[in-house]
Amino acid sequence: MRLITLDRCQTGMKLGKPIYNENEKVLLAKGTELTDSLIKRLMLLNIYTVYIDDELSEGIEIVESIPKEIHLEAVSVITECLDTIAGPNLDASNIQGMIKTERAIRSFKKIFKDILSYLTENRTALNLLATTKAHSNHVYTHSLNVAIYSCQLAIENGLPLKKIEDIGMGAMLHDVGKMFISPEVLNKAGALTKDEYEYVKSHSELGFDLLRKIHEIPLTVAHCALQHHERVDGGGYPRGLREDQIHSYAKILSVADVFDAVTSHRVYRRALLPHKGIELLYSGNGTQFESKQIQLFKDCIAIYPEGLTVKLNNGTTGIVSKYNFNAVGRPIIRMIKDEEGNEIKPFEIDLSSVENLTLEIIEADELLF
Repeated sequence: MRLITLDRCQTGMKLGKPIYNENEKVLLAKGTELTDSLIKRLMLLNIYTVYIDDELSEGIEIVESIPKEIHLEAVSVITECLDTIAGPNLDASNIQGMIKTERAIRSFKKIFKDILSYLTENRTALNLLATTKAHSNHVYTHSLNVAIYSCQLAIENGLPLKKIEDIGMGAMLHDVGKMFISPEVLNKAGALTKDEYEYVKSHSELGFDLLRKIHEIPLTVAHCALQHHERVDGGGYPRGLREDQIHSYAKILSVADVFDAVTSHRVYRRALLPHKGIELLYSGNGTQFESKQIQLFKDCIAIYPEGLTVKLNNGTTGIVSKYNFNAVGRPIIRMIKDEEGNEIKPFEIDLSSVENLTLEIIEADELLF
């Protein structure tokens, strides 16, 4: 299967992967034949890309970084937990509210341990673009994605289990302050006014103030919420911290947070592909983000995910059929067009092999096909 933008879909194309609605239920099943009306409906749901099956991409499988059953449970747990923790009835003197909070934290810890166990046992480059979803409350899915990315980055840093668990909880809760921000402002399609931007920025301190009062949550987790927008050159917020003033957990989380934000669809902009997301991180190398964290992150991300159409420096075109974990920037490519753009009999090359080291990906986009 291959990745394609919805505006290039044609009647008769078949979905290679299911499309889910905002409640994580199957909206369109794998194998569904697209029609003009279905394509228009998907556009209204703010879906920009889909996976399709065709002869040229036959046999190319898109591997889920996290199994669907774990992903579904995680989104459910995060949704329930954030609603509970930031609920209007939570108060230190409210016994029922505290019991609910304790239960929520236990659920957080369980689902994160499931994610950590899977990532540890299944070493592969992360690709969170494998699931196509209709637009929903992105705070929940963003929190999960940042937790997965942060967990993998913490593993790459060689941190002990307890610290990885704290970083995971901090990532899951880093945007809890957005539960207090008006959805109309948070999901505004146009540019924010100066006052609106300052209002949205307040989510960091709102989240910190909430989390530091919950005794089941370590203070370091609360600092993840407070500091995930701080930058090593002092240009972040809310306190303009620099270098070692920023907690090491927040330095990890900030990389994961920005990468997921720019590679996820929002109502106000389309997502960047992973290689463009990495380029954006490198533009802030040593100024916004710690250099070590960007390099470690680059090495564990599927920069060119399976199913993506790419062009090489010799003018040929192909589809990424498999990535190499030890050389994530040099995947295996199924070649489909020659230098003149003519279709050819498909064959595969491994960009990481010695004989292909002169070949490089110079362009990658869903629109190349």
